[in-house]
Amino acid sequence: MKAWAVGDTNSGDDEWGEEIKLAEQAVQAVNKLNPKPKFFVLCGDLVHGMPGTQWKKDQERDLKNVLKNTDQDIPLVFVSGNHDIGNTPTQESIENYCRTWGDDYFSFWVGGVCFLVLNSQLYFDSSKCPELKRAQDLWLEEQLAAAEKHRCKHIIVFQHIPLFLRKPDEDHDYFNLEKSVRQEIMEKFHKAGIKAVFSGHYHRNAGGSYKGLEMVVSSAIGCQLGEDTHGLRVVVVTAEKIVHRYYSLTDLSSHGLEKELQDLLAKQN
Repeated sequence: MKAWAVGDTNSGDDEWGEEIKLAEQAVQAVNKLNPKPKFFVLCGDLVHGMPGTQWKKDQERDLKNVLKNTDQDIPLVFVSGNHDIGNTPTQESIENYCRTWGDDYFSFWVGGVCFLVLNSQLYFDSSKCPELKRAQDLWLEEQLAAAEKHRCKHIIVFQHIPLFLRKPDEDHDYFNLEKSVRQEIMEKFHKAGIKAVFSGHYHRNAGGSYKGLEMVVSSAIGCQLGEDTHGLRVVVVTAEKIVHRYYSLTDLSSHGLEKELQDLLAKQN
């Protein structure tokens, strides 16, 4: 947040006390949720320091210390972002990330729902590690085939960079994927029956849809680039639908979920 305020990511990255407090507030809000969430996803940019910057290790250490206080019954799911592995990732930057946070792409199942975590930097610029992009592409085809075979209730994707912010045919910029890449992925996801893609990166709430595929862009726990408050998105998945709401950390902590989401959850139990 300081780096954004002073407009200097090199020398403005030396204070993150405010981020620690916000991350602590987020953990407390998640811990208070009733019923407990099935998992807690951080959709990329776990810390601000880019690969090779002097504060990265300290920031990672401090974040891990905060996250240790997450209720042990709530698994943490980490998604790699551009600050974690670089705008143009390398084999080395991805290996460092995997050593610190776990795999950069993987799948898991909860309650008949298939969740896919993707490394979207490989879609943004894989010029320094093309073989890693090919490996993820191959793996994704296998995962989608397995999901179809097992007739999962839904397939949901988590990736850092949104496919698009508001419209599927919008121009390409820093905050979305290049048009031809985006079109190919959207079609693949549509054919596979994927219902929703959840992303971060934009530091503002946004979203749209493509042939029944919902693109959900959530703002940040930390630095806000728009008018949104520091917050979290709560997602309720039922057999029929996926419902989500963005809450400020303060609202979620003090008031909990609104009645509509509570009613949906009550029907599941």
